[in-house]
Amino acid sequence: MNFELTKEYVEQVQELIVTENPEAIRTKMAELFPADITGLLYELETTEARYLINQLDTELGAEILAALDPNERREFLEAFTSEEISRYVNLFDSDDAVDLLNEQPIRVREEVIALLEDREQARFILDLLHYDEDVAGGLMQKELVKANVNWNVNQCIEELRKQAEDVEKVYAVYVIDDNGILLGILSLKKIVLANKDTRIESLYDKDVIFVETYRPAEEVSELMQRYDLDALPVVNVQGKLLGRITIDDVIDVITEQANSDTLAMAGITGDVEEDDTIFQQTRARLPWLLVGMMGGILAAKFISFFEGDLKIIPAMAAFIPIIGSTGGNVGIQTSSIILQSIADKTGLDISVWNRLIRMFAVASINGLIISGIVFGFNLLIGNELQLALVVSSALLSVVFLASFTGTVTPIVLDRIGINPAVASGPFITTANDLIGYGVYFGLAHLLLHL
Repeated sequence: MNFELTKEYVEQVQELIVTENPEAIRTKMAELFPADITGLLYELETTEARYLINQLDTELGAEILAALDPNERREFLEAFTSEEISRYVNLFDSDDAVDLLNEQPIRVREEVIALLEDREQARFILDLLHYDEDVAGGLMQKELVKANVNWNVNQCIEELRKQAEDVEKVYAVYVIDDNGILLGILSLKKIVLANKDTRIESLYDKDVIFVETYRPAEEVSELMQRYDLDALPVVNVQGKLLGRITIDDVIDVITEQANSDTLAMAGITGDVEEDDTIFQQTRARLPWLLVGMMGGILAAKFISFFEGDLKIIPAMAAFIPIIGSTGGNVGIQTSSIILQSIADKTGLDISVWNRLIRMFAVASINGLIISGIVFGFNLLIGNELQLALVVSSALLSVVFLASFTGTVTPIVLDRIGINPAVASGPFITTANDLIGYGVYFGLAHLLLHL
């Protein structure tokens, strides 16, 4: 049955905490999944949450801490001693332990590592702390299952039993030589089905996909998505197996990248959270707002050149917003599709020319429908046929031109090394406004003889 966190439930838990009834707390928490307890912690005061989690089984407490939002966890752990933190970190996978420790002050980080009972875990953590968080080395965990190429299946199974104790999920066995160099991968199914005397060298698959420690997180994400991998081995420049990256770590990268791209397309630079300071949020939003403002000023100045035309046919002014908004919407829609293909590499095999053909086909259908509706509307409200032709023709042209800029701009920006998600929106909006107004007034001069 799905658990619903209500105000009454939170108050019941708070009452148990106030009365310091650990047995009742453990009984009540036994009804919940770890994810439900995580949600409950967000509703408690820091001291209450600390008391609650310290009454639970250490393994359950570690699972809950690992699942907490990093920002919430940072604040939450301020109430914990280094000894308490180390007790839980002992049970973390090495990559999760590094994530948690990177959130702590240096003093706390050093104290926790020194207090770890599992010295191999401490060594793993120290190794991983050398890597930046946004590269493969910073994403990997040291815990994995590996087999020497010279073993037979029986030896392999015996060793796997020992190694698997420290590995939360076993997706495959990595085959190495005597120097620890990654040679290939071996599925658990092959091990189970093989004769116990069969040598590993005759079973493993040499076509293994791996990544070097220095590769960017985005590249790791792309590899795992492209080849549908549950785990990806990580090697150093010599090819020595150092660790693995699991799918749950990549999901975090994908989510962060998607959030970053969404903010970028909205003209927000940097990683901004809702609870950031006013100055941080202003600094992230203002640059591209200023770019958009300059574009608006240019568009206003451009329209002012045709002030005389508007005095002759005032009805033209009513359709200026439609011209601008249609061009902007079409451009953003088109660029969003292109940005998506750039981000997930789905359009690598499609040439720019083929992209343009496809976008123009879509633009033809959309443009004819939109311009047809506006043409009919003009006639319906009694505008002259010539004005109806000008507005509808301008809209059709704007849809085509906006599709062109929306297709080409992200591709060009990406190829010259500028983040297309950040720059496309303001650039496309300004360009389409100017182009749209130019087409509109140009057609008016041509067809209305202004």
